[in-house]
Amino acid sequence: MNSLPFRATQYACALLKYLLRNKAARKELVKKIHILESNMSAGRKLFRLGNTVSAIDATKRTLHLSDPMLRFCLTVANLNRALYFICDNALWVRSIGLLPDLNKDRWSLHASRYYFVSLVMNLTRDVYKIYNIMERRARDKRFQQKTNEHLNDNRDVACVLVPKLDAFLLLLCESLRANPAVLLDTVKNLCDLFIPMDKLGIYRTNAGVVGFCGLMSSLLGILSVLKPSLRIKP
Repeated sequence: MNSLPFRATQYACALLKYLLRNKAARKELVKKIHILESNMSAGRKLFRLGNTVSAIDATKRTLHLSDPMLRFCLTVANLNRALYFICDNALWVRSIGLLPDLNKDRWSLHASRYYFVSLVMNLTRDVYKIYNIMERRARDKRFQQKTNEHLNDNRDVACVLVPKLDAFLLLLCESLRANPAVLLDTVKNLCDLFIPMDKLGIYRTNAGVVGFCGLMSSLLGILSVLKPSLRIKP
């Protein structure tokens, strides 16, 4: 599980800080939460010191995947993940005073860019897997029968006007329900995406949204560790 509990606590603190920001009576509590958040962030960086090697090993493994789309997405994702960890480790070294001249803002920006590209590639993999699952399920005769029954039983205005959309949504829901690992990974990556998007200025939110998304993705990550069947492969 490594740093996931630290990550969940850190983003929970960020969310609490945002919710309590305008409450004058809670100033002392906010200060304590801020200290805890900083400690969790430092703890996470310490845990991530060896993750660069793990990401490079993962990159080597994904180069041998037979599916070209998965090979491309996961190789690029893992490579950018490795570069992100290099930047993150450099920032940690600076924080303990070993590289005082390191430009913190520049390296933080580079880290956010690598993290963003890694998440986009992982989401592309998720969409690709969902498409393949839906394609296989659409060919299933039992599902075709279920779709026809659903459309016949729901002949309201919407279904008459957009039967293909209704059938598509049914297919999507059935596919994700039968593959919870893909659904969990997709939601997790979508939540994580808001973090670098906010830092890079692609989509500005606020500390509350970032804290909530980070907390949700951390909890989903912990769930996938506790229940390996919910971990997406590959």
